Amino acid sequence: MISCDKYDYIEIACMHRYPVEITLNTGATLNGTAIDTARNDNRQECIKILTDDLESLIVLDDISLLKICVENPHFDSVEIN
Repeated sequence: MISCDKYDYIEIACMHRYPVEITLNTGATLNGTAIDTARNDNRQECIKILTDDLESLIVLDDISLLKICVENPHFDSVEIN
């Protein structure tokens, strides 16, 4: 479970529908548009991203780094775990 202050960054990215690059704990990276937060079938907290017209849920506990791919007044990147 991530801390509340880290969750705020996730919500900001989704609220503004920022294009993001997500680095997983495994080192893999995913790119897409942050669109919402949700829970998956296992009731894990996730970020929902849109990539090539497909929605994907990424478990927040699996995220190492969230990077915003456009200039914005909020933040550039944040380490999640």
